[in-house]
Amino acid sequence: MRQPVTPADRPVAESSAMDLADLPRPDRAPWSGPLLLGGPLAGALGLWAYAVARTDTTAPGDFGLAGALPVAFWAGLALLAAGFWICVRDPRRADRWPLAYTLALLVMERGTQALVYPTPLYAWAWKHDAVIGHLLTAERLQTTGAGLGDMAVYDQWPGFFAAQAALVRLTGVENSLTYMAWWPLLSSVLLLAPLLLLYRTFTQDRRLLWTAVWLFCVANWVGQDYFSPQSLALALYLAVIAIVLRRGGRPAHGGRSRHLLWTVLLVPLIAAIVISHQLTPVMLVVALAGLCVLRRYRDWLLPAVLLVVFLAWNLTASLPFLREAVPEMVRSFGDLRGNLETGYGSTPTGTGPVIVSWISRLLSAAVLLLAALGVWRRPVLRHRARPLLLLATVPLLMLAANDYGSEMIFRVLMFMLPGACFFAAAALLPDVRPLGAAPEGTGAPRPARGLRFAVLPGVVLLALTAAFVPSYAGKDRLSHFPPHEVALVRDVVEHAPRGSLVVAAHRNYPLAYGRYWDIGHYWFLDDTKEHVARILKDPAGTLARNMAGVEPPGRAYFLLTQGQIANSEMNGMLTAEQLRTIEQSVATSPLFERVGGNSAGTVYELRRTEATP
Repeated sequence: MRQPVTPADRPVAESSAMDLADLPRPDRAPWSGPLLLGGPLAGALGLWAYAVARTDTTAPGDFGLAGALPVAFWAGLALLAAGFWICVRDPRRADRWPLAYTLALLVMERGTQALVYPTPLYAWAWKHDAVIGHLLTAERLQTTGAGLGDMAVYDQWPGFFAAQAALVRLTGVENSLTYMAWWPLLSSVLLLAPLLLLYRTFTQDRRLLWTAVWLFCVANWVGQDYFSPQSLALALYLAVIAIVLRRGGRPAHGGRSRHLLWTVLLVPLIAAIVISHQLTPVMLVVALAGLCVLRRYRDWLLPAVLLVVFLAWNLTASLPFLREAVPEMVRSFGDLRGNLETGYGSTPTGTGPVIVSWISRLLSAAVLLLAALGVWRRPVLRHRARPLLLLATVPLLMLAANDYGSEMIFRVLMFMLPGACFFAAAALLPDVRPLGAAPEGTGAPRPARGLRFAVLPGVVLLALTAAFVPSYAGKDRLSHFPPHEVALVRDVVEHAPRGSLVVAAHRNYPLAYGRYWDIGHYWFLDDTKEHVARILKDPAGTLARNMAGVEPPGRAYFLLTQGQIANSEMNGMLTAEQLRTIEQSVATSPLFERVGGNSAGTVYELRRTEATP
């Protein structure tokens, strides 16, 4: 019988390496008092509350919320990061302190927007509210394009939207807009439990555990925590992976019957992922298959069940979408350069957007470089936590598969982060010997001390924490829709007769998909450059011809809002001057009549005359 290898039996080179996975859970340190641990936390939250009360977001500038926040916010964030590092660098601290600091971080970095903006952010979140509105109105799914056009795809993956529609009905709120602004905070909190379970599978060292969680929170800037199916699907994905790795898939104490039981218990989570999102099930299939190939999970039953559920759904409910999408997927498969280039889509213009774009890229690069350093410096950890290394690398395969509507590079980064942040945290921590190889009486890990192990990692952590704010909220100028803009668009959408058409420059405005099952929406910046050039040459005439096909009792409206102007300017499409020129041409044309407007935008209706082109 093969005897287990003890730390003393390992080669010297391996014994001197950091092996956090071998460390037992250290005894808790004596209670340190509120001044040392609670003081920075309370001070940070106090500064944050003071800053929120004095933040003016009526007109976000080129740096978004990051440029509007007072100095008190940044001081509070610095105090929070410093307090967290003081707390977490001692492995004897109880978990309640780093948990409290992490929750405070999420409140400060993801809850601030919900407090300082009077309306929910992000046009895509408003779009998802429209999908929920459709389900509540139709009271059934419509999986074909009849009457829905491209929006039929949302009824083909309805899990998230059906759950939100049920929540709206059960709570009696008017719509999901009531709580939508708080979803980024809620979805981020939901990730903590599976992350902690995942990391605890490979280490009991609180330093590594909580530093990895903190890094994940500040590195996940890509904005996929907003009110969306992928925000919930990511939490379910991590839950499945964490449970799979926690139990290990090794036959024991029940054999196949135990595997079957766990598979049955995980089927509801898998089904929820499959019916809610297109990409997450693919990532889960690849991750589970990789774990099985590496023999870190030894039961192929669960990947097989996942594949069956995935294929069953895609060959039935979502088949109409796939019939149209598969040819394009096949054409883009393997086009790594093309898929990467579309990930950046448009080109940021202006000092603010360019700087914000570079900060976000540097933040991601820094975390990935730290992860590479952690993998290189910690050979034993690299071996013991190989499943996390796999989870950090297999998403890269998806870059060769498709551009995913110009977002694949951001989704890949999101799925890489859970594994990457674990190794990035290891790079920031001091060396720790395996317990058995340490001299007698010195086996327990000690607090990090000195410039190299205590000060420099704290500075790096602070820099990454501060970089999150502009990366995450630096584009609020185009994501924020003031109440006047919401009221203007809502008036058009709610009063437009059935069969009407709303024409706008870009879809970046609230209710851009409002009543999409009753009225049409057209955004001319989605057209070819040649057609946009014709609009610039003869705005009123070209737009009138585009809008002339609306049949009575429908009406045709031209809408221009500040959200459209901000998005067009910041992403290098048309300048504000060009859009204002188009508006001026429509305003002075006898073909149009001004029917609404305020400080956030204007609305014009196409006159119904025989002279209409």
